[in-house]
This record gives sequence, structure tokens and C-alpha cells, in this order.
Amino acid sequence: MNRTHVPSPGCDPEKPSYIRRAVVIVLDSLGVGELPDAHFYGDEGSNTLLHVAQAVGRINLPNLEKLGLGNVIQVPGVEACRSPRANYGKMAERSAGKDTTVGHWELMGVVTEKPFPTYPNGFPADLISEFENRIGRKVLGNKAASGTEILNELGEQHMQTGFPIVYTSADSVFQIACHEEVVPVEQLYSMCLIARKLLVPPHNVQRVIARPFIGNPGAFVRTERRKDFSLPPSSDTLLDLISRTTRDVVGIGKIEDIFAGRGLTMSVHTANNDEGIRATLSSMAQCESGLILTNLVDFDMLYGHRNDSAGYARALESFDSAVPSLLDALREDDLLVITADHGCDPTTPSTDHSREYVPLLVYNPRSRRGRNLGIRKSFCDLACTLADLLGVAHFFPGVSFAKKVLEV
Repeated sequence: MNRTHVPSPGCDPEKPSYIRRAVVIVLDSLGVGELPDAHFYGDEGSNTLLHVAQAVGRINLPNLEKLGLGNVIQVPGVEACRSPRANYGKMAERSAGKDTTVGHWELMGVVTEKPFPTYPNGFPADLISEFENRIGRKVLGNKAASGTEILNELGEQHMQTGFPIVYTSADSVFQIACHEEVVPVEQLYSMCLIARKLLVPPHNVQRVIARPFIGNPGAFVRTERRKDFSLPPSSDTLLDLISRTTRDVVGIGKIEDIFAGRGLTMSVHTANNDEGIRATLSSMAQCESGLILTNLVDFDMLYGHRNDSAGYARALESFDSAVPSLLDALREDDLLVITADHGCDPTTPSTDHSREYVPLLVYNPRSRRGRNLGIRKSFCDLACTLADLLGVAHFFPGVSFAKKVLEV
């Protein structure tokens, strides 16, 4: 992964306005309050971070507090700082949607103007019939459901018949669940590839997701061998632009799945947040220049979707304890960004994502700190900023705040 760095045209790596490496950590689903259009999504009143903190009484995030998280949003246990170590703000999502893929694409410069199709009443009969013909067996389910609930409902029948469980959610997803001892994981992946080829316009479903599980009735557990088969971004992302230079683009967690493998020079799949943090630190020790993009999925997958506020709070406190290690690993010409991709308020009756602002914490060891970056109108503002700081020509539909970040 080590490479000789060649600056982009017009960039002077000796100038303080130049960054050699950006490390972006996405705390999957850490929303900080409803967006103005939340009512169109049924998400009025959602505020993931605030409600998690209120549900447990107070939350202990001293390192994120020092960076300025309490200046973005004050929650029980996280106060505003007079002199935050990072620059801070929050961002609104411009894309039509509130899911992981759309959020990450916009963070990296692509706005999704037209929402991907969703199927609250299940997929059309002709589509399911064609899928069954191609995989050579019937399916169970075909409805919108919580992943854990549908296993409880249909898992035993699946084990008896070998029929895969097909379900969806409020997102544009076609999910296939199979017990690993009934349908081998590689066979499940093959089914997903068949579905991916079928799901073209008008059924342009954004993600096909393999959901392997193990266990016995009443005690089913989804395994870490989940795999996403995503549509590729509709246009070039920041990952594409950087990877065309001699710099590294490292995706950690489910980044490879989110971007359909595009624009990455290296991918590291991880089982949980702790592995994601370790992989980030390892990449920081090896990667000389470019972008490290990490998704920490436990907040969303294990706690947001399962309405587990206490678990969400514990996961945040665990991440907070890792922040000093991340800061210590930074060089003077590094930029650390901590943000999110959407909300998933675990205190609401829904188990779906929520349409929320996301936090924005931006830190460089040598630049001026504590600046209020305001309320950004699009996640794309981050892509514009990173492109400018890394010296990459771009046409992303956002407004860069690069000058504010690196003003000394």
C-alpha cells in the first residue's frame, strides 16, 4: 500500500493549505436532529444522539466533547467547549433518501436526486416468480420486516424447506436470509448475484443483501458474513478521483460494498467497530497519502435498528475511548473527519433509518481550531473540501469549507 506521492497539478505540499492524507470515520446512523423535510419521511422529532443520551440518563463522551461534539448538539453528559480542539458543524442531506448508500455517496460527492424504489408491500409477483425460477426453489416472506423478527417468524420453516427468506425494509433493499447450515454462504451469494441481475429498471433496487444466520428456532443470530451487492454510484465520487492519482484510497468496513468496489485501491472488511478502529489505525501506519474511509456499522446494525438505546450508548462510549489513539496517529499534514450518514433513532417505534442532520468534526494538528463550520446544506460540502485540500480537480455540487479548516 505504500506508494510514491506525486502531488496533483497546482498543489504545493509545503504550503499549510495542503493535506497529504484524509481520514474520514463515519459513525453509521449517528444523527443529531430532524431535517426540515423529516415529516415527508415520517421522522418528525427524531434525534438519535440526544434521545440515546436521554434514554440512559447521560452519556460519557469526554474526548468527543473536547473535539466539539457538544458545540454541535448539547446532550446530557456532553457539554459545549469554550475552545474545541476541532472545527465543528453539522450537515444536511440533499439526496432523496435516508439510507447508508445514499448518505455515503453524498459524503463523497454524488447527490441522488431521484429516490430508489421501495417495496413496503413486498416485491411484485412476477419478479419473485422469475427469481424463484432462476434459483430453482420457492421463497418465503416477500414483505417488509425487521431482520430479527422475520427470522423468528420464518427461520424454522426455512430450515425445514430450504427456501430462502426474502424481505425488504423502508430502504431500497432486496434481502435474502439463509441459515448457513441449510444453504452454504457461497450459494447464498450466488442467489444474490441472480437477484442483482434481475433488479434493473424499473425495479432498480439499490442493494441486494445476503443475510446469513445460524442458531436454532428462538435463538437465531445473524453472522458477520453479510454481503452487499450494490448499484455503482451514478457518477464519479471522490474515491474515483483520488484513485486515478498515485495515492491510496482505503475502504474499511462495508465501504467496498457501498461503492460497489469502485475507486478503492484497498479494502478491509471488518466484523465490528473495534476491528474497524484497529484497521483504521493500521492503515494510518501504512498509507502515505490519499484517503482512508471507515464505516463503523455497529451503531446502526446492532443498536439503532434494534431500538437498543443502552447498547448504542455503550458503543459510542467505546468509540470515544479510541479517539485519543486516532489523534495520536495523525501527522501534521493529516485531516481527521468524524461524521455520519443518516440517523436511526432507537427510541422511536420504527426500526428504520431517520432523516436527520449529521455531525461534522474536522481536525488538523497544525491549523486553527474551534471554528464553527455552520450548518452545511449538503454532505457534498465535505467532498468538495477534501478534494480541495488533497489537490483534486472536481465538479461536486457543494460548497468547500477548506479555507476555514486550514486557516492558521
